[in-house]
Formats: sequence, C-alpha cells, structure tokens
Amino acid sequence: MVVTSEQRFGEFVVVRRHEGQDHVAELVLDRPKAMNAVSTAMARSIAEACAALGADQGVRATVLTSSNERAFCVGADLKERNSLTDAELVRQRPTARAAYIGVLELPMPVVAAVHGFALGGGFELALACDVIVADRTAVVGLPEVSVGVIPGGGGTQLLPRRVGAARAAELVFTARRVEAAEARELGLVDELVEAGRDRDEALALGGRIAANSPVGLRAAKRALRLGHGLDLRAGLEVEDAAWRSVAFSGDRAEGVAAFNEKRKPSWPGE
Repeated sequence: MVVTSEQRFGEFVVVRRHEGQDHVAELVLDRPKAMNAVSTAMARSIAEACAALGADQGVRATVLTSSNERAFCVGADLKERNSLTDAELVRQRPTARAAYIGVLELPMPVVAAVHGFALGGGFELALACDVIVADRTAVVGLPEVSVGVIPGGGGTQLLPRRVGAARAAELVFTARRVEAAEARELGLVDELVEAGRDRDEALALGGRIAANSPVGLRAAKRALRLGHGLDLRAGLEVEDAAWRSVAFSGDRAEGVAAFNEKRKPSWPGE
C-alpha cells in the first residue's frame, strides 16, 4: 500500500495513512533492532499516539502492526528493567500502564496484525485490540511467571475474557508459548492467514470496518466493552444507552436514506 502520510511519535512509534484508506490508521511498533521490546520511551510514545488517534474523529479503524520481520513485540524491555532500581521501577509503572490502556481504550475498532513472537507485553498489546489477525509464523504467550512477575499489561484480565478462566490460568501458570495453529484453535487469535500476510489482511479488514458509520462503530465498541461481564439485564441497559447515542445522529439518517435509495452512504460522522 502507498503511504500518504506519516507521523512519528518519539523514536519508536509511527502512525501511517494509506492511499485509498483515508479512514484507517496504521499504528506501527517501530523498534526493529530490539524486536519491539517496550522500553519506557516506547511506552510513552504508544500512549501519545493512542491519545492522538482517539481524538481524531476521522479515524474509523486502527491497525496495530510491527516493522520487525521476526516479531510483533517481545514484551517489556528486560535489559532496561534490569538496570532500574526498585524506586525507578515504581516510577516507571504508570508510563508502562498508559501504553496498554491507551490501546485498550481507543474508541474505534482496533485490529492487531501479529507475526513471529508476540510474548508477554507484546501479546498483551494484541489482547488490547478487538480482533487479532495472525500469520502462521506467530508464537504467542504470557511467560511472565518464568521471570518472577505476572502479566501486568492487562493479560490476567483480557486473556480469560477470550478463552475462559481455566484455559487462561493454564497458559499463565505454565508460561508456555503457543504456536499459530493452536493459538487459533484456542481462540488466542481470531484469524489465521498465510505467512507474511498478517499486515495486508489486517489492513484489508480495517478497510471493511471503516466503510461503516463512524458513529455506529464507536457506539458498538462502547456497548461491547462496557457490557462484557455484566448480567444480561445490565448489559441490555448498556446497549440501550449506546443505541440512544446513535439513534438520532446524522449517520443514522444518512444510513437509512442510503439504504432506501440503494446507494453507498456518505457518512457525516456525527
């Protein structure tokens, strides 16, 4: 795809737009020499990029990708962590958390394009997305207990929401790595594509998503996220509130008109 614009956040994160996909943003993890290990500086940049994307009403879908051929992201920068004192680690924690929360709280649908290693915090970044597209080289896992910590970027909460409590416990407690085919079977990833196709397929999926109402997409994501884990009655109230937020929107009026006039909608985005 032809890149039409590029904005860099610090040294290690880039947001790109592509020709023919005006409403899709590609959020690129760009620390290839370290296999995208998340340092303090990189975490800060991820959070800053997510804040900018979240405020951009023109973005209807975001695709999280990697510039490294061998890895999506290998997790926290353990070389940096090894150099930190306990006090420095405490001070660094809010910066690290902000990166994962930044991806998790993006208001539009987010697709992860995963290949190679997606381990620890790297897999947690993918788990923070709504859909994970992985190629056949993907190896995922949360190995934190093998180095004396726990998943701290949302893994203990996001993984059981995907695969259930018992399966998540087995994966976290054993710290095992899961290869692509099994990852798809277990629901750790959502789509499995041929090697080298994860980015293209994820961007194509982003394009299909972005063809829909931006108001509807954000409201649907809000309802899905807020309603998850609630009892049915409470979840239906969340859904009703989201419905009310879009029912009288310009997008709703345009969508109904376009359907009846048998034409493609021109979404006002409001």
